[in-house]
Amino acid sequence: MTTRDLPRQIALTCLVLAIGAGGGVLAAFLGLPMPWLLGSLAGTALSVAALQESVLDGYGFPNDLRAGCVALIGVMIGTQVSPDLFRELSALPLTLCALVIFVVLAHAGNTAIFRRIGGMDRATAFYSGTPGGLMESIALGEGAGADIRILTMQQFLRIILVVTAIPTALSVWTGETVGSAAGVAPGGSSPVGPLDLVFIILAALAGLQIAQRIRLPAAQIVGPLLLSAALTLTGRVDLHLPFWLIATAQVVVGVGLGMRFRGVTGRLITRSIGLSVLSVTYMLALGAILSAILWKVTGMEILQLLLSFAPGGVTEMSLIALSLSVNPALVSLHHVLRILLTVGELIVASKLMNLRHPAE
Repeated sequence: MTTRDLPRQIALTCLVLAIGAGGGVLAAFLGLPMPWLLGSLAGTALSVAALQESVLDGYGFPNDLRAGCVALIGVMIGTQVSPDLFRELSALPLTLCALVIFVVLAHAGNTAIFRRIGGMDRATAFYSGTPGGLMESIALGEGAGADIRILTMQQFLRIILVVTAIPTALSVWTGETVGSAAGVAPGGSSPVGPLDLVFIILAALAGLQIAQRIRLPAAQIVGPLLLSAALTLTGRVDLHLPFWLIATAQVVVGVGLGMRFRGVTGRLITRSIGLSVLSVTYMLALGAILSAILWKVTGMEILQLLLSFAPGGVTEMSLIALSLSVNPALVSLHHVLRILLTVGELIVASKLMNLRHPAE
């Protein structure tokens, strides 16, 4: 991007953020679940569909802005860590085994759905069916000759459908709206002043830099989470974020998701969404079965287990856990593990299926 393009980039970023914020305000007014995340996602997706060939032509949403807001969410999750978390880690070997089963069965089932029902070629079906590792699936799929447009759309729809379906289903199940900041800040917490905001931002940036240097998976959220958790456990540091900052971070994440509809045609969405609904339903059912078994065996909260096995993004599922006051640190841990297991399984399975070269 040249210096001449910078004013246009800034202006368009402000425009899409305003559209996303407007979608969040409308969703909050209507009492919809996760309004700031889902409202901004929907508003941005609709605006992209309408403006991508005119106003938004050649525009790309700044990744650094999204990374910074994801880091703030990581700080927010880290503040929820308490000594009780370590007691729940005793069940981790069992949940890890269940995650392995989930990854293998989810990938195999998705591949069969996309291959037999969707009529995709072998490579496209295989890399579209991974229950995580979005960027790795796209990179490896491109090298194996998969149809990148279909692969990318299926992976994005997986995240978007899960992030949309889970809060909606939970709102129907509990009879209460899954809010954007419920359970995030404890009642009676002191107001956040300018110095507190500076410290929160520094913690987010420091955690992000450390995680990137040592190449942690999902570094944008994991690094700030770990640093914030360590500071919180000392009992001397309060990094609780104010509501407006939490809502802002969710709007930016929602806008980032909505911008992924750029270059997508109605025909491609129509072709992909039915398969995605079938795939996501299968994975959620599989996760529910494994969660029910683990609930009986370990005594862990069923809702916590359901969120841990839902194949959405780490950031988005952690936000949903936060809104429900369901141990977001443990949910985040399981999603990071799911991604690591998926990438490992993907590499091994692709070699066994001889998908290292372009498909014929």
